[in-house]
Amino acid sequence: MKMKVIITGATGMVGEGVLHHCLNDDRIENVLSISRRSANITHPKLTEIIHSNFEDLTPIEHRLQGYNACFFCLGLSSVGVSAGDYYRMTYTLTLHVAEVLCRQNPGMTFCYVSGAGTDSTEKGRLRWARVKGKTENELMKLPFKAVYNFRPGAMESFKNASNVPRLYQPVIWIFKRVAPKKLIHLTELAKAMRQVSMHGFSKNILEIRDIKTAAAS
Repeated sequence: MKMKVIITGATGMVGEGVLHHCLNDDRIENVLSISRRSANITHPKLTEIIHSNFEDLTPIEHRLQGYNACFFCLGLSSVGVSAGDYYRMTYTLTLHVAEVLCRQNPGMTFCYVSGAGTDSTEKGRLRWARVKGKTENELMKLPFKAVYNFRPGAMESFKNASNVPRLYQPVIWIFKRVAPKKLIHLTELAKAMRQVSMHGFSKNILEIRDIKTAAAS
């Protein structure tokens, strides 16, 4: 079995790392990247759709059929973002994209990059964790083949990646030496997404340890 995959957020650090692996994974035969700007990558497996408004996919909806999985890597930090904007960009936007993809691909597996510390109860102290938790919960109600929520912690990208923030490198250095078990490589994340999409997994929420287990299987 070979897969056809949609990736969002390929011009961010997480999406770039996942895209890089997918283009080099023989079990993935076609990748559709949907983003607001080009990733500036040319590859025979890659098709790009440049679309500025993820809250309205109507103009491109007809091009989203025939895919086995979506690796949803689009997201933003809550730092310096108003509560309303964070909710809209994290919950509202994600659910809109998911609902469109579900209509076009009812047999699709949807893999959502959430984050370590996400609050499934939606009642905790941290606003971002509540919003992420609500997003996870609502995604799992949609009639996809399956939904998997990935909760990575610190993430390391591939060498010479273009979209790693400069200040992120010291963070990776610290995690490698102080808490290596809480660090995952984006290749591991991509492998885990491909694995659960092809073969399923025992949990719908994958913490760091689960991501490593899925990637190694």
